[in-house]
Amino acid sequence: MAARMLGRMHPNLYALGAIAMWASLATLGVSLTHVPPFLLTGIALIIGSVPAWPFVLRDPRQWRIPLRTLALGVYGLFAYHFLLFIALRHAPAVEANLVNYLWPLFIVVLAPVVLPGVRLRWAHIAAALLGFAGAALAITSGRGLSGTLAWGYLPALGAAFIWATYSLGTKRVAAFPTTAIGLFGLVSGLLSLLCHVLLEPAATLQGRDWLLLALLGLGPLGAAFFLWDKALKLGDARQIGILSYATPLASTALLVLTSGRPFSLSIVMATLLIMAAAVLGMRAR
Repeated sequence: MAARMLGRMHPNLYALGAIAMWASLATLGVSLTHVPPFLLTGIALIIGSVPAWPFVLRDPRQWRIPLRTLALGVYGLFAYHFLLFIALRHAPAVEANLVNYLWPLFIVVLAPVVLPGVRLRWAHIAAALLGFAGAALAITSGRGLSGTLAWGYLPALGAAFIWATYSLGTKRVAAFPTTAIGLFGLVSGLLSLLCHVLLEPAATLQGRDWLLLALLGLGPLGAAFFLWDKALKLGDARQIGILSYATPLASTALLVLTSGRPFSLSIVMATLLIMAAAVLGMRAR
């Protein structure tokens, strides 16, 4: 019954489910700032792959995918996080995050390049730009940017490009079961742990850390990827890209709620811009 209900869900609902989980990433990350980032990502990605294991044990063919498909998955999950962490270490965090959130715009404008039979209309472009304006307002909270030039912006731009092309690329490779996302996460998690051993100091984790890592892995670095894959397989990549601008807005709003701070005018304005982008994008045919 549950499987049939999921099968009838609109593709955009899968995307919104992933976005809702990614909204908790910053809040959970704030509680785990003492954990080295590659260690955090490695453990969380491996935990995120666990829900796929029972399906693979029942039918090992679920993970028998072409090497090209596995390479695409590792490119998306591992290379994206690798470049993002490099960017956050070598550029101001707010500005680097803003550059990173060019990925929804890249999904929209690259869709006709990567996917056959897909064309852009003016409404898609206008919606993507409106969404980016809303995301920028949410991320910066209405403050001015530092204007500092840093080479770390390049890996942030690379991370945005990688996530967009990975997302679109899943529609170009041979069809694969969504459970294969678990294999992407497992391999990417092991590579992240290798980066931790080579690049980061050793760290000791407490019981609370493991609980938060489990939440991180089962949510934004686990189930969210499965939902995202389902959305892209069934939906319109242009519309999904526009909807994705809700991620930084929801993330900022959740941080405001958990910190007890009042909502600012910039959050309200960002909400209106992203809602307008979503409506415009949905109406584009």
